[in-house]
Amino acid sequence: MSAAAELESGLVVASFGRHCMVESPEGKRTLCHPRGKKSQVVVGDQVQWLPSTDEGTVEKVDPRRNLLYRQDEIRTKEFAANLDQVLILIAAEPEFSEHQLTRALIACEAAKITPIIALNKSDLVEPFELAWSRLAPYRHMHYGVLPLCLRLSSDVDKAHLMKHLEGKTTLILGPSGSGKSTLINLLAPHARAQTNDISQALNSGKHTTTSTTLYWVGNDRKTALIDSPGFQEFGLHHIEPTGLASLMPDIAAHLGHCKFYNCTHLHEPGCGVIAAVKPQPSPDDICARRYKLYGQLFAELSAPPVY
Repeated sequence: MSAAAELESGLVVASFGRHCMVESPEGKRTLCHPRGKKSQVVVGDQVQWLPSTDEGTVEKVDPRRNLLYRQDEIRTKEFAANLDQVLILIAAEPEFSEHQLTRALIACEAAKITPIIALNKSDLVEPFELAWSRLAPYRHMHYGVLPLCLRLSSDVDKAHLMKHLEGKTTLILGPSGSGKSTLINLLAPHARAQTNDISQALNSGKHTTTSTTLYWVGNDRKTALIDSPGFQEFGLHHIEPTGLASLMPDIAAHLGHCKFYNCTHLHEPGCGVIAAVKPQPSPDDICARRYKLYGQLFAELSAPPVY
């Protein structure tokens, strides 16, 4: 039998360093290693892999529907693929970063992945009202914004979330303190056990603390949550600076009203975007905070790469 005939199909459900966990269509999991030093697989990948005695080798990654990137101070890396949506979980306290939220939304727009914003801790009345008001520009852009109270989680919360998640693969993102672990434990209470299984396969738990992992909600394995530690600093360097405005819906609405066809919307006279920026915007205007973020990101994407 040829090597090609022995290849099996699988789904990457965890990734850490040079290892990944591949799940068969029947649900069996096998520790695998990508073929070659430069090849990279990410959680959500459909792969063709070759079994050996007790491990396997990923020989091929099937074509991806979409791909998200994260970055650190040194480089940009792929980290999740084939997503149906991204749930961005933020909280009334601690105060969320609009910069991080905007990066996540731009990454979703660029990859054509539906984002959902969930605001947790609705039981903290005053902080929640303040955070909800900060999200007004995003509601005006027709992003879904869900109020949650995971601290007092109940069957009502679970049913509310499942209406948006059922039958889909969802990446869950959230900064420390947002309630991401509570959300995952509410929907996938077996998640800790799955993480322990991965640790045992590696003979160590230390690798899993920085891993991206997929958890199934329910035994039918049709609804998946992908957890990645921390609130990823999304890599946006695959986006051209001149394409940034079209990925920010409030700014994109004013494109085509500029005096110059190659307007950067930063300083040019007769710019339709600049004219729409207001400190107290109506739904049809651009919030000054959002415009400032646009300028910061344009400068970042225009800077020469750091090697």
